[in-house]
Amino acid sequence: MYRKFYEELKKWEEDKVQEPLLVIGARQVGKTWLIKQFCEDTYQDYIYINLEERKDISSIFDGNLTPEDILRNISILLGRSINSDTAIVIDEIQQSERAITSLKYFCEAKDNYRIICAGSLLGIKVKRFESSFPVGKVFIKNMYPMDFEEFLLAAGENLLRDEIRVAYAKMLQLPDAIHNKALALYHDYLITGGMPQVVMSYLENEKSVLSLNRELLDYIRLAYLADMSKYVTNVTETAKIAAVYESVPRQLAKENPKFKYNEIKGTAIKRDYYGPIDWLAASQMIYKINKLDSPESPIKAYENADSFKIYLSDVGLLSRVCGINLQDLLPDNHNIYKGAVIENYVVEQLIATGKCLYYFKPAVNMEIDIITSIDDNVVPIEIKSGRHKKSTSLNNYMERYKPKYVIRISENNFGMMNNIKSIPLYATFCI
Repeated sequence: MYRKFYEELKKWEEDKVQEPLLVIGARQVGKTWLIKQFCEDTYQDYIYINLEERKDISSIFDGNLTPEDILRNISILLGRSINSDTAIVIDEIQQSERAITSLKYFCEAKDNYRIICAGSLLGIKVKRFESSFPVGKVFIKNMYPMDFEEFLLAAGENLLRDEIRVAYAKMLQLPDAIHNKALALYHDYLITGGMPQVVMSYLENEKSVLSLNRELLDYIRLAYLADMSKYVTNVTETAKIAAVYESVPRQLAKENPKFKYNEIKGTAIKRDYYGPIDWLAASQMIYKINKLDSPESPIKAYENADSFKIYLSDVGLLSRVCGINLQDLLPDNHNIYKGAVIENYVVEQLIATGKCLYYFKPAVNMEIDIITSIDDNVVPIEIKSGRHKKSTSLNNYMERYKPKYVIRISENNFGMMNNIKSIPLYATFCI
């Protein structure tokens, strides 16, 4: 299956970036598979090392950290010659802080070593590095679950993807039949999500979500919960991390999905749960969207981290936890989780493009689902998911702040009227 992140790997290699590459992403998003595929396509020789499986290799980094010594010792352990022309993949590198520290010396070496590192919880290790993190000596890139565009390509819908991109660029309506086909595939994606293993099950079952093995989503969720206990030594902290994660679906289902500590449990306070939320965000199991105090540029300057919403990193996982089925997504069906699932989908698609997202709620009668920066413009985005029936907030925002244009994402076709750019939910990846 084609992954956009492959282009990031290609660019890193083509530019001969001296810094070793650190690939950060949640478990099961396809990091290891894609990196191995890239190495097989690109290099004459490469080695793959998993530090979780090879504790003996992990111990090598306890000694001298010069590249020559490290590679010589690994060569002896593996019984094969390794030199500067050998690409090296180090998986689960978060298992060894010294291994991460060694990347500084590979970066500063005379030879341009090709080092690619990954890890399921690497983001947490990077954020909570106990010694001196090699700042400026590593090239960090985030990898996410498959977005809807990648889902279309995996399903063999290249022509449909191309037509969606053309329609977006020209703001032209698609014929009803094509529009409806795209919506149907988008509904499939809400159930399937973007985890490659689950998408593969969808394809193997003739693109039928009714035959999809959704138990795969249960296994992934259990793996996430297992990581919480495996990599957090404090039992109390582990319980708090799990409690935050489990509270996300019911918090999103509320009319006002702003995250509330007392929804975790009645006595919960910020001081006790700030760390667990930070852990989940660093692991990319959740996405944390902060409030914006004022829609001005640069929007980062007006960020308010004390008020935020939390979304799961994969809409398939959310749909599974919420018990959402295909019929629940039909226009006439109302489900307390439907709006949450659709909103989570939009957030997930936009984050995959690398955008910084915020929400804006300056008054009771005004709440903008998402505000982001597009081509140096502060752009409000309304998601018509069934949570809010009217566009009062968007109209009030336009009156007060006079934006260049606004975006409304819904099941409606493409269109532009009164400075409102209408974008179908299936085309969110184009934004």
